[in-house]
Amino acid sequence: MTTLVWSYQDEYAAEREDILDAVDSVFSSGQLVLGPSVSEFEKEFAAYHGVEHCAGVDNGTNAVKLALEALGTGPGDEVVTVSNTAAPTVVAITGTGAVPRFVDIDPVTYLMDTAQLADAVNERTRCILPVHLYGQCVPMDPVVEVAREHGLHIVEDCAQAHGARQGGRLAGTTGDAAAFSFYPTKVLGAYGDGGATITGRADVDKNLRRLRYYGMQERYYVDALPGHNSRLDEVQAEILRRKLRRLDGYIAARRAVADRYARALGDTGLVLPRTAPGNDHVYYVYVVRHPARDTIIERLRDDHDVRLNVSYPWPVHTMAGFAHLESAKTSLPVTERLAGEIFSLPMYPSLTPERQDRVIESLRTVLATVDAA
Repeated sequence: MTTLVWSYQDEYAAEREDILDAVDSVFSSGQLVLGPSVSEFEKEFAAYHGVEHCAGVDNGTNAVKLALEALGTGPGDEVVTVSNTAAPTVVAITGTGAVPRFVDIDPVTYLMDTAQLADAVNERTRCILPVHLYGQCVPMDPVVEVAREHGLHIVEDCAQAHGARQGGRLAGTTGDAAAFSFYPTKVLGAYGDGGATITGRADVDKNLRRLRYYGMQERYYVDALPGHNSRLDEVQAEILRRKLRRLDGYIAARRAVADRYARALGDTGLVLPRTAPGNDHVYYVYVVRHPARDTIIERLRDDHDVRLNVSYPWPVHTMAGFAHLESAKTSLPVTERLAGEIFSLPMYPSLTPERQDRVIESLRTVLATVDAA
């Protein structure tokens, strides 16, 4: 029996000719850094979202960090976000010199509990950073309301929400800027690392382009600091251009996988994903809940050779690397409880019905034993 894990190989086999043509086109162009592929991808990714500007960067973490810096976030500032997220969200905040202030999450969607935002704001707050987690959007109306009332910026973390919508509006098009990751597993993934920040503001885009290129607007002359070496690779940009044309197809395939899980597991003891009203979910991951999570994962691994992931087992505020932060002492009861219950089922466009059936059947077998105990 072969271990069931995600691999890019199936997708690559289906798209190999186009991917290799993308690589060859870049190598043949004579321009390997900030060339036409980056420029064209930026235009096309901005157009997909209906915004004016996109700046390609080297990864999703720096997409968040540079967005914050482009809006003036720095030492002495606070950024309101969640602890139920990938650590890079918070690494990006601390990388600007600012500090995170955490709010708890909604117990149904596992997204930012926007009812807690107003109480989290103080005189040092500069920005609200909602994380559109697992493939669906944080409710943005209350985020906008609090931001306007207190004169705050909004940076949307869209690393897991390419193509997700709320009320028909694409993730990343409500705030001052939005950050995307193109890590290979993402809904829109490269064949290496990559990221981008989109914005409707010309001043923010100008700052982003300076920040990603050492602080330069003209070659060899640094206008202002901070500055970074944070450029989207030309090869990855060309691959992403090709894959962007297939993004809606990837999303449709993910939704088909999600529908199949829902039909097959709806009568079990698992708590299945819930889509918030008005949201169009893209299912970057398919996150379920069960109080016996660790036992289920162990039995699936040992008895069925099915290995599942946990997104995320450690809330950021409980990690040793962030223990020095005042906000690490925050009580986040929903976040902390759910961290012991949530786990992810295999979710990717090339997951075949046969492979998915193996997951479903193995899971139902394990659940029957666990729930009967």
